[in-house]
Amino acid sequence: MNAETSDGGGPALSGYAPTAGLHAGLRSGVVYHVDASYFIFRAYHSMPPDMVDAVGNATHALYGFARFISDLIEQVRPERICVAFDQSQRSETSFRNGIYPAYKANREAPPADLERQFALCREFCRHMGLAEFASAEYEADDIIGTSAARSRAAGLRNVVVTRDKDLSQLIRRGDVFWDYSGNIRYQYHEIEPRFGAVPELIADFLALTGDTVDNIPGVPGVGKKTAALLFAIFGSLDELYANLERVPAMKLRGAAALAVRLLAHKEAAYLARRLTGIVCDIPLEFTLDQLKPRPPDSARLAAFFDTHGFGNILRQQARRIAGAQTTL
Repeated sequence: MNAETSDGGGPALSGYAPTAGLHAGLRSGVVYHVDASYFIFRAYHSMPPDMVDAVGNATHALYGFARFISDLIEQVRPERICVAFDQSQRSETSFRNGIYPAYKANREAPPADLERQFALCREFCRHMGLAEFASAEYEADDIIGTSAARSRAAGLRNVVVTRDKDLSQLIRRGDVFWDYSGNIRYQYHEIEPRFGAVPELIADFLALTGDTVDNIPGVPGVGKKTAALLFAIFGSLDELYANLERVPAMKLRGAAALAVRLLAHKEAAYLARRLTGIVCDIPLEFTLDQLKPRPPDSARLAAFFDTHGFGNILRQQARRIAGAQTTL
């Protein structure tokens, strides 16, 4: 199936309906940070897998991601945007894997056609004039964390575009966690009801509960409810372990046994905390001005669309985006 047919009414990613005017007046002083890997995986598993180019290479993840990023740019017209990619999908080269070799070891190696499309998604961003980043040592989360920290230090607000709960730890007052697929936005005060802890404690929370997606075990027997109760009393993992003798007196079923488990797995909890915490000061070379979108490269985009068999929708969007940028 050639991508040309999708432009004629085939399936796009559900939940990506335009919301024109939604961010009108809100662009100034805002940096959008896009977790590209999530949207590529989503496209890979939701778009028709028989979408191929002229020589038979799969293009469904590329096409779905290109539609998403084009819709986002056209809707938001961001003043600044950072698109972050995971360079290694199993993180064998990540510093976290050096700390804990079993980190993400539960994940299968990504299919070759997906790896290929990841690289093409990065290329598409460059042709669209967007700042895109990837690292062999750090994950997309760390790229977003560093970009968000620098943006905040410059007095800018952050919008993190993802569905990954780990990234909610980056949200501070004035920021937004945007679940674009679900068309839901969470402000700072809405993170705790949604994810179980205030943003500053998300990494500590995950260190206790574990994270099966990333193969982080946590403390046995400590689920989300128990972790939430603990952090309602203790303000951090450090404070919890500094006051562990108070746990048996808590009005919590099995409190005494819980204290024993926490002590027995203290080392594991702190190891997990090193894995769940997002690094916000990685050596990433960019200026905030470099996050400002450049006009799309029309010639390179046209050749890119021809090579991958894409039809009119993406071409028309690119032209509209280029035209809109001249009016900013």
